[in-house]
Formats: sequence, C-alpha cells, structure tokens
Amino acid sequence: MLAKETERTDRRTRAPLRARETQRMRFARLSDGQFVVVRGEVETPALVRPCFPWSEPTRYVSLRDHDEEEIAFVSDLSELDPTSRRALELALYEAGFVLEIVRIDSIEEEIEIRAWRVQTRQGARSFQTARDEWPLRVPGGGLLVCDVAGDLFHVPDGSELDAKSQDLLWAYAD
Repeated sequence: MLAKETERTDRRTRAPLRARETQRMRFARLSDGQFVVVRGEVETPALVRPCFPWSEPTRYVSLRDHDEEEIAFVSDLSELDPTSRRALELALYEAGFVLEIVRIDSIEEEIEIRAWRVQTRQGARSFQTARDEWPLRVPGGGLLVCDVAGDLFHVPDGSELDAKSQDLLWAYAD
C-alpha cells in the first residue's frame, strides 16, 4: 500500500510506530459518513487534502487530522485495496465543493477562454475555463472541469446527458 506514515511516532502516545502498523493502515467510512484512517483497532478521523497536479487526481493525497497535521500520505490510489480506494475516492469527491452538471446549454470559444452555460443540480451557472484547460476523467466516471476561479464542476458519464449536451461536450473530452 502506498499510504505512508509521515511521522515515526504516534502523536497521541509519542510511542514509536512499528513497520507492521504502517503497513496495516487502511481507510474507511463510518456509518455516519465520516472518513477515517484505520490502524489496527484505532480509527482516526481524517481530512482529505488533494495535492497536485490536477491532471492526476488519483495521486498525491495528504490525509490530515483535525489540527491539519498530516497523518498519512497516499502516492497513488490505484495501489490501495478496493475498500480503502473507494472510501478515499468518495472522501476526495466530497473534499471540494463540486457542482454536478445535468445539462450543457452552450460552450463558446473566445480569445483565451471558453464560456460555459450549464444547468447544475444547484441551478443555472455560467463559468469560464482557460482555452487550453481540458476536462479531466475522474475515478468512478465522468469528467471534472475546473473554472478560472477554481470552482469544480462534475460532468457525469456522457450517456447520462441529453443529446445536445453530449454533442457540445464531445470535442472537449478525450
């Protein structure tokens, strides 16, 4: 597993961590939806902080406690066990405020930007992306669009969109 401890001592007890404890680390969601790092029998609530780059959303994730101290780092989600990977993917999705696009009304190319008019589950939105910025495929399906202000928009799998939306989007999806 590519989840690694960032400290060699347990912050609560200051006791040294054994290599086996680090290797047994996994991630889960509790029944109340809270994301936790699990070491043996100890569940530590964690905040998910994606690092960079945006072009690789399943790599380089920092997991932090509620004091923003890093407790683990994941280099690549693809190397996690399926349960841990799914829990972390969900936590990543929830970590940012992501608007879900249900219809694309227009995408217009301008000099250095693309102007989008869309309908989201939260209502109508207009936003701009850099002309050289392309939607990214995300784990679990769909595309992620980041506008010039840093807001995130999730486009579900294209087959869930109406024909006009699919036609507008196809040129921007790989």
